[in-house]
Amino acid sequence: MIRVPFECQQCGECCSHLGLVHIIYADLGDNRFVVNNQYTGEKTTVSVDPDKVGLFSDRSIFTDRPEACPFFRYDTVSEKGYCTVHLTRPEICRDYGCWHILILTPEGKRAGRIMGERHLASEDPALTRLFEEKINNVIEPDNAAWDTMVIRILTVAGYTVRI
Repeated sequence: MIRVPFECQQCGECCSHLGLVHIIYADLGDNRFVVNNQYTGEKTTVSVDPDKVGLFSDRSIFTDRPEACPFFRYDTVSEKGYCTVHLTRPEICRDYGCWHILILTPEGKRAGRIMGERHLASEDPALTRLFEEKINNVIEPDNAAWDTMVIRILTVAGYTVRI
């Protein structure tokens, strides 16, 4: 069983739809804003990180990702995504984990993720089929035991797993 520790790849997928959740409620000036969580009504004051002010001024991200968080930016030079208010980001962002189990192909490309406890997010037909046939209907109340079983099935099928 291959387990690789999590290391954020800064793909920005986690923030690419947060514009549906977070909106700028107020511009306080001097790169300070009040963010409103559309679902909870929670308001958070955030400030653009000093080292990301230049990046924040580039709004081109919204051409490709119109639903992105208003503070997410993608640097095309480094090919990485950045939260421009990372130091003062809302609590929901601090608590967010983009996946519970990351599943990579034998070539090291992302094939899918187990979100939350047991939901597969994947566009890989082979992985989706494997999940539906061998994992989805398994009744195992213990989450740790379920994880172990899933990791075993995935690694036997040739996938690499990051937890």
